[in-house]
Amino acid sequence: MDPINTLGLANAANARDLGGHVTNDGRRLRTGVLFRANGVHRLSPADIAVLAGLKLACVIDFREPAEVLRLGADKLPPGPRSVALPVLDPAHHVDIFALIGEVVKGNAEPSTLDFLRDEAPGGGAATMMAELYRRFVTTPMSRAAFAEALRLVSSPEDLPLLFHCTAGKDRTGWLAATVLSALDVDRDAIMADYLRTNDLSTGTTQFVLDTLDGKIPDPTVILPLIEARRSYLEAAFAEAERAYGGMAGYLRDGLGADEAMLDSLRANLLE
Repeated sequence: MDPINTLGLANAANARDLGGHVTNDGRRLRTGVLFRANGVHRLSPADIAVLAGLKLACVIDFREPAEVLRLGADKLPPGPRSVALPVLDPAHHVDIFALIGEVVKGNAEPSTLDFLRDEAPGGGAATMMAELYRRFVTTPMSRAAFAEALRLVSSPEDLPLLFHCTAGKDRTGWLAATVLSALDVDRDAIMADYLRTNDLSTGTTQFVLDTLDGKIPDPTVILPLIEARRSYLEAAFAEAERAYGGMAGYLRDGLGADEAMLDSLRANLLE
């Protein structure tokens, strides 16, 4: 791994070790126990060999069944148990990855492209994304998925553990932020970890923009859907503050994390 703890996967550039983060009381998150990733359905044989070396006990997939059907199942080495924890109720949210696919293929209606613009009345991709992050915090299905994910991360028999969605950005980003908050990592470090996705996804972003060039009037209309933006994570933190009085309340009342679970989390993840 390089100094930023990426796993060096050819087909999942945003796969990385969460180890190395320092808590406010000076403890350090162990390496080799907790990993976040994108694109696990695209892994090459060489990528799978890298995962085999991690000796994973558990892999969490936050994707919806429709995403799995459309994109493909995880490609994993033998060994880890796979746990499907869909975060979003497809009946109550826009399928962002299907929407991106429509835009990239040039199949999106002009009205859809207009809706994605920041200045769209009642719409705008950035507005939609911020609302998505708020839903992570308060909708029952999302809370149930993240609660179970946190329980797995706190269970020694499920470590080392890797969690992922499609881009490793939104659902994956919120669980990473939740775990790091539970461990009392500084908020600025949590935000930096979240925004690191942009640095690791520049090739994909440019590929999408190049693909759209000439297909739609303004390819940059897609950027709010494929970038990690500070305002999105801030929206989730603000929702936790509004609904639960902060992250401590969200962990306790939103996710059911009692002191025994938090003690286990710290014992298993911190040096």
